[in-house]
Amino acid sequence: MERKSFQLGDIVQMKKPHPCGTNEMEVIRMGMDIRIKCTGCQHSVLIPRAKFEKNLKKVLRSAENKENELGQN
Repeated sequence: MERKSFQLGDIVQMKKPHPCGTNEMEVIRMGMDIRIKCTGCQHSVLIPRAKFEKNLKKVLRSAENKENELGQN
């Protein structure tokens, strides 16, 4: 199974939605643990990296793309 690549600032989709109903989370801290913030209610959660990688469904928007869009304006 291929590891999904993600980086700081990415907007990701997890397998289960947040209780507030939003399905988008932003990666705000990386290390042995990953801190993600709900884009709907701004609640943050600290998850061990192994559990995060297991529950990650896909990367919706990459931080690189976000920086490129800001630089063009």
